[in-house]
Parts: sequence; C-alpha cells; structure tokens
Amino acid sequence: MSDSRYLDWPFFEERHRQLARELDAWAQSNITESHGPDVDAVCRALVGSLGSAGWLRHAVGGGSYGATEVIDTRSICLIRETLARHDGLADFAFAMQGLGSGAISLQGTPEQKDRYLSRVAAGQAIAAFALSEPEAGSDVAAMQCSAHIEDGQAVLNGEKTWISNGGIADFYVVFARTGEAPGARGISAFIVDAGTPGLEIAKRIDVIAPHPLAQLRFTQCRVPLSQRVGGAGEGFKVAMRTLDVFRTSVAAAALGFARRALDEALTRATTRKMFGQTLADFQLTQAKLAQMATTVDSSALLVYRAAWQRDRGQSVTREAAMAKFVATEGAQQVIDSAVQIFGGLGVVSGNMVERLYREIRSLRIYEGASEVQQLIIARELLKDIKPWK
Repeated sequence: MSDSRYLDWPFFEERHRQLARELDAWAQSNITESHGPDVDAVCRALVGSLGSAGWLRHAVGGGSYGATEVIDTRSICLIRETLARHDGLADFAFAMQGLGSGAISLQGTPEQKDRYLSRVAAGQAIAAFALSEPEAGSDVAAMQCSAHIEDGQAVLNGEKTWISNGGIADFYVVFARTGEAPGARGISAFIVDAGTPGLEIAKRIDVIAPHPLAQLRFTQCRVPLSQRVGGAGEGFKVAMRTLDVFRTSVAAAALGFARRALDEALTRATTRKMFGQTLADFQLTQAKLAQMATTVDSSALLVYRAAWQRDRGQSVTREAAMAKFVATEGAQQVIDSAVQIFGGLGVVSGNMVERLYREIRSLRIYEGASEVQQLIIARELLKDIKPWK
C-alpha cells in the first residue's frame, strides 16, 4: 500500500480506514495490471468481481437493495482512489456502476430501486448515465434529445454521446427534453433498458485510455412512464444531484493516479544509476519529487474535505469544484513529472507511467471540465457580494 498516513486525518472514521486497508489487500490479490485487447470483456469481468466481493454496494444507496443505506462520499472516494492506484479500468468499472444508478438511488421509486439496484450492487447488471450530446456537454440546457408522452409512454428521439459503458450496459438513465419549461427546467430522466426497440448503438468511440464508450441513437424509442426517474421536468435536478455525489470522487480517482505515479517515480529515482550515483541523489530530482508529494497531499486535503462536508449534510458546490479542479490538474503535473523521471522508458507503450499519462487526461474534462470548475468556484465566491450584481 502507498503511504497511508493520510488515513489518520480527522476526516475519517475507523470504518473508513478499515475499508481502505481491506480494499487495498483485495486489489493486490484480485486486480491484474495486464489486460487483453477485449476491453468490454475486461470491464464486464471487473464489474462482476467488484460486485461479488461486495465493493459495489458502496456505490449504490437504498439499504434493502443489497446496498448501503446512504451513499457515503468518503467511502466512494477512498474506493476510487485505491482502485485507480491499482488499475484505471477497475476504477472505471466501480465509478460507472455508481454514476449510472445514482439517479435511481437518489430519486427512484421503490419499484425502480427493487428492479435495478440489487443487480447493480451484485455486479449482475451494468449501468450507464446518458446525459451528454454532440452539442450539449457542459451546457446541459442545450440538450436536443427529446421525449413526448403518447399513450402512457415516453417516446424518445435524439442522440447521446460520450456515454461510458455504452454498448455493454444493461440499462441507461437517459435525460431528454420534455418541455415543461424552457432551458434546464424542461428535462426529464428515464430508465431505458438495453434492447428496447428504437435504442441503438450508433457507434463505438475509441479514446487514448480504452474503455467502453459509445454514441447512442433513439428513434421512436418507447418506454413506460413508470420508467421516469423523478417528476416531469425534474431531470436536470436529478442529474445535478447525481453528479454532486460523484464529482468529488473523480478528484479521488485522479488522486489515486497521482499516488501511483509518485510511487513509481520514487522507485525509479532510487534505483536508476547515473554518473556514479542514483537519480535520487540529484537535487533537481529531489526538487521534482518534493513538488509531486506536495501536490498529492494538497489534492488529498481538498478531496477529503469535500467528501467529509458532504457526508455531514453540507453543501459542497464550491468545495467539490475546488477538489476536482486541483486534483485532476495536479495529477496531470505529477504524472508528467514521473514520465520525465523515467526518461525514454516513460513513453514506452505499456509502461505504468505511460498508462497513467493516458488515463489522467480525460478526468480534466468529464463531469465538468477544469474551466467549468473554475467558473463554479468564482460564481460561489461572488454570489454573496451584493454590489457585484
């Protein structure tokens, strides 16, 4: 296990420390860093493994559905950090189960929870969150995918893109414009099972850190109104509540990548011989390692402050944005430094720091790009300054 002294911080209870230790031990025995070319199969296997071992129950709320009673943000963050430190796809598999089912955990009906959450927690059903569109990413209010009500059913038409688990999910929580009001107030959420007529995988999307990703197309896709999550026109609120839970955990995953990069860099620096000494004996290397360690700890403080505050029932709009912004940007810097310390080996395909270099990049974009996080932070700072408006 990496340096775990941060677990002694007052943000955590003993149950969190035990969770981190047990997961780290499980990951060492059950997660391999070498994957075959079939990423879909790898992710299915990881979901099954995480579910059967009981880890996925932490990503799902609802208590009687094989899950925790409430979603504990600190637990989610510790799990994502630990899994990301071991393997990016393992983190992905865990996170998408939580994000994909989060709307159901938070605002689903008892029937919806009963139908989906126990299978998600057991790793028997793969979930997906379908919000982004070709022309509506950060600007959710620009959404074009629509749904109209006809004969007691919602009829969906439009496209969604950048959908993680697209192509392998058993169900999708889809957000569509239903027109109750202009902008974000006229959006509703629906659960659409894979295989529903009118839903197709328009194309699979290949990215630099491979994982299941797809563009979805809906053509007269009919789902019962009983599949709506929340009330009519409440989809934006459902989406934001879901993202509010998991945004801090994106920062935690970045923290896990950064910790692994620092561990790799320390090992390389203390074993690489150069000019009659080790690389770690050079002051320039020591300065770089110091910067990396300081970035890791500062990110961790922001991540677990936000998680702790949310678990206490406090608003964390600003704190979560700060955590995601600093942790993801900082992890990019830490990993880049690790690549530099490795020299030529750092850019060899398959080397751990090369994998980390590819894996970290998307975290600065999804669930709110770094630029959006800065706007959120500034908005929160300025909103109470009366003369400004």
